[in-house]
Amino acid sequence: MLYVFNVVLPVFLLILIGYACGRTGKLGVSASIELNRFVVWLALPAQLFNFAANSSWQTLWQPGFIAAFLIGCLVVFALVLFVSWYRDRDLAAASFNGLSASYSNTGYMGIPLCALALGQDGLAPAIISTFLVFVMFALATILIEIAILSHKKSHEVVFSVIKSLCSNPLLVAPVAGLVWASTGLQLYDPLSQVIAFLAAAATPCALVSIGLFLMRKSEAAPSQAWGISFAKLIIQPLIAWIIAGPILELPNLWLNAIVILSALPTGTGPFMLAQYYKADGSVISRVVLITTIGSLITLSLFLWSSNGV
Repeated sequence: MLYVFNVVLPVFLLILIGYACGRTGKLGVSASIELNRFVVWLALPAQLFNFAANSSWQTLWQPGFIAAFLIGCLVVFALVLFVSWYRDRDLAAASFNGLSASYSNTGYMGIPLCALALGQDGLAPAIISTFLVFVMFALATILIEIAILSHKKSHEVVFSVIKSLCSNPLLVAPVAGLVWASTGLQLYDPLSQVIAFLAAAATPCALVSIGLFLMRKSEAAPSQAWGISFAKLIIQPLIAWIIAGPILELPNLWLNAIVILSALPTGTGPFMLAQYYKADGSVISRVVLITTIGSLITLSLFLWSSNGV
């Protein structure tokens, strides 16, 4: 449990720092807006590009794991999306909720946790899952665009969706990184260093920004954030385990990895996407906080039961 705590604690503390700075007036509303812009347009794209550019296609191709993890994400995404849409008839808001319930914090938490719990062999599933969550990211983006452009004709919606996908830095960056990785070329060192500097700022800035948003009053019922958090921490790993274990019978390493990665708390991606579209991020910020704290318990229980640690 100690190493789970050690990985989760920095996430919680950075959110707390943002909240404290907002409460004391050290960082105001304008600071929050500019911080979000920095993350969306510079830091997070740099992090995504850097990660993709240093990955290989051979490492990423694991059909059984990909199917199990992705189906688990899709089922939870669809479930939360339908429930949210049925209640409010707002496709964009429902898409954000669905993404929040299915988007694991694989990059910041998944990689170190898998390495600690499963050894170096655990890095491969963590890397693969980091790319798979961007499939959910792209799916949510498409649905949000459809919701925003629902008053337009079908061909106009299709054109606008494609245009938005091609201009969204959070989607373009990992694709560009994969393309660069396929060339086998090395980045010019000073340019690589600049990208690394920006990438290092993405996670702390995003988490501080979430802390600032927790100060804002939300019209959404608290039960909404708790319901999404339950789907993220309990339902998603349960579905992933059923598919990876009883159905596909994946080896223990991949089975344990898929449960760990599915049970991770919600990452900052959905929150940053909400900021990109200038949508209300209060529910997402609460989900990030709840799942971050809750994962300390759920992940520790799983690791204790499966490995005796």
